[in-house]
Amino acid sequence: MPSGAYLRYVALGDSQTEGLGDGDDDRGPRGWADRLAERLDRHRPGLRYANLAVRGRKAGEVRAEQLAPALAMRPDLATVVAGVNDVLRPRVDLDEVAGHLEAMFAALTAQGATVATLTFPDVGRISPLARPIGRRVLALNDRVREAAGRHGVVVAETAVHAAAADPRLWSADRLHAGPLGHERIAAAVAQALDLPGSDDTWTLPLPVEEAPVAAWRAVGAEARWIGTFLGPWLGRRLRGRSSGDGRQAKRPTLTPLTTPTDQASGQDPRQGLSGRA
Repeated sequence: MPSGAYLRYVALGDSQTEGLGDGDDDRGPRGWADRLAERLDRHRPGLRYANLAVRGRKAGEVRAEQLAPALAMRPDLATVVAGVNDVLRPRVDLDEVAGHLEAMFAALTAQGATVATLTFPDVGRISPLARPIGRRVLALNDRVREAAGRHGVVVAETAVHAAAADPRLWSADRLHAGPLGHERIAAAVAQALDLPGSDDTWTLPLPVEEAPVAAWRAVGAEARWIGTFLGPWLGRRLRGRSSGDGRQAKRPTLTPLTTPTDQASGQDPRQGLSGRA
């Protein structure tokens, strides 16, 4: 299939693929997978797109809940990104996590789909308090590369570029990319897929800040982050709960990005990506 000539794109994953950190309360999350779908549709109008990702899902849950529906849609392009929620747990078996990812790679590629995934930046460079799990992330990346290599899966290597860990690309919770971060992830996957018009500009560093952040401000920011994001996250873990409890995929079936009515009315095509009317 020529680069970019995809007709059915299905995204599997967790909150990053769902789009948390990119969007608003009115339209819902947008995210890198939506942005990638928009790129695909520009080059090959008529794309049908489903996003099965749900926040909080671990790799095994993504496999159990999303793989069968994805296969039923017979995508010619699928993205599979999961594992960070596993890494964040106190105990994790990285081989088991990689096994779930590889099972999804194998099933989708066996059906004839082009499959893409990505590696994760060192979270310790995004938040100092996350340094203890940085080695887990890098170890997971190694397993992702190995599994992808065995099944011809395309890998967007976001992990190897310093710009990917720039805190300015991440949202206030430091767990999800912000709008610019999601745009760069979409660009990374587009380049890995060799889509028309893609290039490596997503790897370029952001402009240097004119003045470094004062130490007391940095300490204050860490304290606010703990109280606003880390504390509630730990509380949910202790109660055995997830941010995704009771949630469903925002785009559970293959549907066009835009319709003739949307185009005639001048409606923002992202309205159709939000999963909300």
